[in-house]
This record gives sequence, C-alpha cells and structure tokens, in this order.
Amino acid sequence: MKIDLTDTTSSKINKALVEGRRAIGTPAVGMVLTLVLVTDEENAYDALKAANEASREHPSRKLVVVKRFSRSARDRSKARLDAEVRVGVEAGTGETVVLRLYGEVIEHAQSVVLPLLLPDAPVVVWWAANAPDNPAKDPLGTLAQRRVTDTYAAENPIAELKARAAVYTPGDTDLAWSRITPWRSMLAAALDQVDCKVTSVRVEGEELNASCELLGMWLAERLHVPVTRAVSAGPGLTSVRMETDCGPIELRRTDGSLATLAIDGQPDRAVALNRRETSELIAEELRRLDPDDTYAATLRFGVDRLEPVKADGDGDSDSDSDSDAPAAKKAAPARGSAAKKAASK
Repeated sequence: MKIDLTDTTSSKINKALVEGRRAIGTPAVGMVLTLVLVTDEENAYDALKAANEASREHPSRKLVVVKRFSRSARDRSKARLDAEVRVGVEAGTGETVVLRLYGEVIEHAQSVVLPLLLPDAPVVVWWAANAPDNPAKDPLGTLAQRRVTDTYAAENPIAELKARAAVYTPGDTDLAWSRITPWRSMLAAALDQVDCKVTSVRVEGEELNASCELLGMWLAERLHVPVTRAVSAGPGLTSVRMETDCGPIELRRTDGSLATLAIDGQPDRAVALNRRETSELIAEELRRLDPDDTYAATLRFGVDRLEPVKADGDGDSDSDSDSDAPAAKKAAPARGSAAKKAASK
C-alpha cells in the first residue's frame, strides 16, 4: 500500500502509517530499529532497494531523506515537505517513508525525522551519497547509535579515509570496511593453519580503492610488519601475499568471485570470495550496533604508513613479485625499528 502526502507534516505522516497498517490488517509493530537513509534523487532508488533487501534480516522502519535543492531563490526560501508512505509488500519487511525536503526545511531535517523514529529502538543513519565531514556532529548523526558512510563513493577515497580518521567517533563505520570482512576472515583462518611468523605483506588491488587501503592498514596494525600497497586492474581487491619464515601465503582473486588460497607446502585451494551487494553490506552493519574497536584501530593506523608499489600492467603475480622486490626491500628498513620493537614484545 502506498500513500502520497504533499506539503505535509510529521504528525500527518505518523497518522498515515497507522492507517496503512490497519488497512492491510497488521496493526502490530514488529520492527527492531529505525534506518535513516540520507541520499539524493540519483541514488535513491538503488539505496532504498538495498535497504529493503537488508530489512528481510532486520525488520525496520526506513526513513529515506531526499534533499531537493530548488534552482530559484524564491523556491529555496519556501519550506515544504512531501512524503510517500509505504506499508506491506511495497516496503519490504517493515515500513518505508520517503521524505522529500524543499527550501529551508533542508537545514532542519532532524526536526522532521525525530517524531518518526520508532520508540525505544536503535537508530542507524546511512549516508548513501554526500556524507558529511563529521557524521557524529551532523544533526541527523546525533540521533543515531550507528553512523554508516561509504568511502568508496568519495571522489578521493584516500583523502576521505584521512578525514574519517581525524573525526572518528565510536559508532562510526564504513561500507568500505564491511567489504573486506570475507578477506579478513580468510586470511585469519590461513594464519591459524600454520605456525609461522609473518615478516611482510603485499596488498594488491584497484587504484584509489578504500577497501584495499583498509585491508593493508588492518594487516599492518595487527601483525606489526611492513605492508606494501600495489596497484592492479581489479576488480576490487585482487591479492594479498604474506611472506613468512616458513614460506609465502597468498590469497588471490582475479575474477571478483573465486579466489585461490596458496600456502607453501600445501595444495592450492579454491575458495568462494564473491564481491558482495550493498544490501549484504548494510545487513552486516545492522547486526551489531556497538562501536567497532577493530575498525577504529585500523583507521587510526594511518593510510600514509602503507608503502606504495607500482605493479606491472599485465597483473601476473610472479612478474609483479619480481618487479616489486626492490621496492619491498626498501620498505622494510623504513619499518625496521617498529618491527623489532613489536618482535621484542
């Protein structure tokens, strides 16, 4: 069921939600959280589709905030709120309210959203586009226990990572971090199979890919070893090679779906490592609403501490390793004191 409201108020929207639930015969509210989705018209359809799919796992009230900037000064001075209320099959699992803000009300989006939040339920804010410089200080961000951004969508992901590190507040997270969860799990499992000491790591992936940088930062922060960042044609992350005192360990994925795990002295294994949809990433973030300390430590490690390495254009692992060997050797002394200090601990 869909109800359109033009030039409306938050009170009228709440009444429309109650009427919609009664009309479809489900007056009881069984939602576990409120997801505030901030986007623009260009990205609204895809973002809402992802949120609806994620709501199958996390029934929620979805408030889609679309800021409509008028062209003329006269229209910009007029405040107006239009809403589209969806319940039943139109809203996936839960309820959906699409809020279109015009004029001066754009600067006061929190006053529109606040009366529509589910009582006594957690609030998550996801900026699908145009995330603020400091999510925790944003008027909408102050309403939430969890604030989700996506550095991958930024024009300059590296600069965006630095900015996120400077203003990090417990509860902040990033879909670029969620994308590497399978990689982190697979690499941790690989290290559990051997009794070796990692001496250096090489992370290879697309240029200006925030997930590649975050994976390299995570490995450097956890293993206390030098990490080099190489560039490949993609898609996304393509390989991680860990040099150990008992032979290399490499996880390589060239097609975006199937990866090969190679551990020295063991047969190669094929593992599923698909590039996940946005709906899966959002569902993962909604599973935990407490601060992610591992993400915080990784972000604060600093992207500048990764050693850049240029890869060959053909993307072949053997040729890349050979061509980058001198650069990797140069990177190690720069981290020598830190590695020795970590080893002494």
